[in-house]
Amino acid sequence: MLGLIPPGLILIVGAILIPLVPARARSWAFLVFPALAVAVLANLQPGEHLGWGFATYELQLLRVDALSLVFGWVFALATLVAGIYALHLRDTGQQVAALLYAGSTLGATFAGDLFTLIFFWEIMAFASAYLIWARGTKEAYGSAMRYLFVHLFGGSLLLGGIFWHIAETGSIQFTHMEPTPATWLILLGMGLNAAMVPFHAWISDAYPRGTLTGSVFLSAFTTKTAVYTLARGFLGWEILVWAGLLMAIYGVIYAILANDIRRVLAYHIVSQVGFMVVGLGVGTADALNGATSHAYTHILYKGLLFMAAGAVIYATGRSKMTDLGGIFRRTPWIFAAYMVAALSISSAPFFSGFISKPMTISAAEYASASTVVLLMHLASVGTFLSVGLKVPYFTWFGRSDDNLDVLVRPIPWNMYAAMGIGAGLNIFLGIYPAPLYAILPEAVTFDPYELKNLKKGFQLLLFTALVFFLLTKILKPKAKIQLDLDFLYRTSARPAWNWLVVPVERFFAWWEAFAWKAAAEVARLGRDPVALVARRDLRPLAPGETASTSLRISMTWMMLVALGFVVAFFIVITVFRA
Repeated sequence: MLGLIPPGLILIVGAILIPLVPARARSWAFLVFPALAVAVLANLQPGEHLGWGFATYELQLLRVDALSLVFGWVFALATLVAGIYALHLRDTGQQVAALLYAGSTLGATFAGDLFTLIFFWEIMAFASAYLIWARGTKEAYGSAMRYLFVHLFGGSLLLGGIFWHIAETGSIQFTHMEPTPATWLILLGMGLNAAMVPFHAWISDAYPRGTLTGSVFLSAFTTKTAVYTLARGFLGWEILVWAGLLMAIYGVIYAILANDIRRVLAYHIVSQVGFMVVGLGVGTADALNGATSHAYTHILYKGLLFMAAGAVIYATGRSKMTDLGGIFRRTPWIFAAYMVAALSISSAPFFSGFISKPMTISAAEYASASTVVLLMHLASVGTFLSVGLKVPYFTWFGRSDDNLDVLVRPIPWNMYAAMGIGAGLNIFLGIYPAPLYAILPEAVTFDPYELKNLKKGFQLLLFTALVFFLLTKILKPKAKIQLDLDFLYRTSARPAWNWLVVPVERFFAWWEAFAWKAAAEVARLGRDPVALVARRDLRPLAPGETASTSLRISMTWMMLVALGFVVAFFIVITVFRA
């Protein structure tokens, strides 16, 4: 029966128990729960499920198949490695939020019905927002609030689509969906979490402002959970091809322009998830394998990138390339870990990205999508140009205005340990992809180390290095504000308040005053209707008011109130009869 425990439940229970553990042992106790989740995953077999009757529906808290298992494995593994990276942390709130975030991610991954999915989906939003807010700065607070409101909006779209879909089909099962207005609404809700353009700006706004350890968790879960749900429900929808291409190109352009190193990495989440979305849109078996394997490797190398970036910020207190430079001598191992991840995201041979991203591009090529393939290669050039060359050059080898090398402080040993594990995993899978290929949803026919694939990989890297060498001065980061589509809702807050909230507030204030006045007139009538008619009420006459005028005004109010009650009565009757 151990294998039928939902692995996400273990992490959620851990989030409840971790505050009860003595403070000195709390960080170590954190690691126990993802380790238990890994043990449970090892016992799960495709085809197993765990149901629970709720009202007239059968909820599936655990549905095990090849697709959910591959995502479950990497989510649990990422939680364990990120927990090691955060071992020095003494913040109970972040530890609880991280376990709750990871647990709800696994809960959504193994959810077999739409109700269970939306339940964990909303927990993810709140838990992840805390990891941004916990940074404690004014910018982090504002970013966390924007992040939360955006994700609640996406969750509302998803929930509305789910209710609509259930009303149309009568089923709550989370399976492949056909295009209907309801499923388009569901797609929009999931697309927001996947950071589809134009719903992407939350990621570049929030991830650079999260805590140093929290951003490692953030980089792993939200967008890849969305990729999983898109693979489950929308495989083969052609719109995903073009949505993914827009993400891949848009993200890489903004990454090249960015100055903050974690903002560069955040934009590359948009771009790399775009590759996965393209694969899901192509919809063939090879494309599904490519998207799934790329999600797996992306979690590993993106987590390592954020760990290395966090280590730089921890050591220097700076995050912008214009404020960094010349720190290689003091941080060579951080640089080495970063370059393993950078070569992985750039699909360099013998690193993890090389066994996944080219599989997706190859699937698009076999689907005769030549324009798609060309644009994906262009995005790959931009990836190596920004993450693989620009960031390391200007962060470690550029020259800062002051003697930054003297200011570098040592980082905790556990950060090095986590980065070492992450680097080892990326190199291991890059050289020996068989363990990953064995758990993919479909049989793998792609060979990354076929001669033509190796030639493409090296040619792409050499060409991009030449471009960087020629354009180094142009690509030098600049200390400028970078505007994105979040500018629209940042600047529209005051007009939206004035146009949407204030008129409604004024209307209800007027209606409240009217209701109180009407109630007062009714009360006066009830106290002494004869005196009112005879004009012997308690209120003195106003200047210029006669008894007949006062009586007419009072009767007018009473007739309006009576008419209002009659209209309200008929509206209620009509609605209930319908």
